[in-house]
Amino acid sequence: MKITLKTLVGAVVALLILGCSQTAPFVTVKDGQFLRNGKPYTYIGTNFWYGPILASDGEGGDFERLTRELDTLQALGMHNLRVLVGADGANGVFSRVEPTLQQEPGVYNDTLLRGLDRFLVELGKRDMQAVLYLNNSWEWSGGYGQYLEWATGEKALIPLVDGYWPFMQQMRKFQTSRESQELFYHHIRAIVGRTNSLSGKPYKDDPAIFAWQIGNEPRCFSDDPEIREGFLGWLTESARLIKELDSNHLLSTGNEGLMGCEEDPELLRQVNAIPGIDYMTIHVWPYNWGWAKAESLQEDLPSAIGKTGEYLEAHAALARELGLPLVCEEFGFPRDGFRPEQDASTLARDAYYNYVFSQVGQTLQGANFWGWSGFAEPRHTQWEKGDPYSGDPAQEAQGLNGVYVTDTTVETIATAIINLNQQ
Repeated sequence: MKITLKTLVGAVVALLILGCSQTAPFVTVKDGQFLRNGKPYTYIGTNFWYGPILASDGEGGDFERLTRELDTLQALGMHNLRVLVGADGANGVFSRVEPTLQQEPGVYNDTLLRGLDRFLVELGKRDMQAVLYLNNSWEWSGGYGQYLEWATGEKALIPLVDGYWPFMQQMRKFQTSRESQELFYHHIRAIVGRTNSLSGKPYKDDPAIFAWQIGNEPRCFSDDPEIREGFLGWLTESARLIKELDSNHLLSTGNEGLMGCEEDPELLRQVNAIPGIDYMTIHVWPYNWGWAKAESLQEDLPSAIGKTGEYLEAHAALARELGLPLVCEEFGFPRDGFRPEQDASTLARDAYYNYVFSQVGQTLQGANFWGWSGFAEPRHTQWEKGDPYSGDPAQEAQGLNGVYVTDTTVETIATAIINLNQQ
């Protein structure tokens, strides 16, 4: 008998109802294990970076789509969403998502702030939770480059225009720019210390937040000792400040693991030993890292899975040593033929996802794929203003890594969640 998506979703919902009980307000960690309502907790979720924009009443807002997406994710059993708090800098910058939240240092788009508030309210209605990240080492949401530009006046480079190597060389300057870092600390205070304008609930008291995250893929971009010291310094101060403002929620760095630490095990250890860090994060990108080639994705799949397994286990060993849960919070695999079109098949991706999901409850305690495109209908390969948001941000080919609700990948996800809930 053919198992349909409707059947899979029904099975997930039934399992969730059977296992439903009064939940504790916040997820905690004990002896290297996530606990929710006093019980071990594992999850399969997604990246949904644009959720707060959809929730807003202004440019980019689409509340009807937001509720449709959240209802679908909830029905599939994906309750953990990794989400961008908001972009930094001016609108109209090539390859940057917009509208931006922090338009100038400490000057916010109030409509988007209310969108973030509304997004959290909608998550709470559905017993869903967000991992909220505050910074970015990459250009697509401003991040490092925008803080540097604000602090020093040096125009931030754009990788798709200026090249990735010059961009990374510039971004290393953030590690030793006290002025740039202070601007980021002000941002932390504004967001983590915020009170929801709709619910009246301080963010620190909101169970719809699973964790705060310092940034998306924070890297030092250098093996220079002084730059590394600066990198660890601002991560440590950020962690201290977030925990000072909010001792209820978990905290993670958002680091990719070894690939985000210049492939240096000692730097990886130092990043995850920072006081206040509650769990270890890793990201895995087989194509980006050269483990699978665009012209041979299917043929390279076994090798990519093998290298992924080695990467997971290497980090799981350190996580066990440090007493931290391990989450693969970002991973992706291109559509077959390296085609971004929505009708391109996803056989290789589905097999890759299936492997990563099989590790939840084994080497991993959570996994969030990149990323959820849901009901988006792309108009251009390169995102343009007015286009619908998808799992692929503005600097990426729309559809290449994103998962549409029509993809067979959704059946792979639903089956994995059923299997996880039956463990």
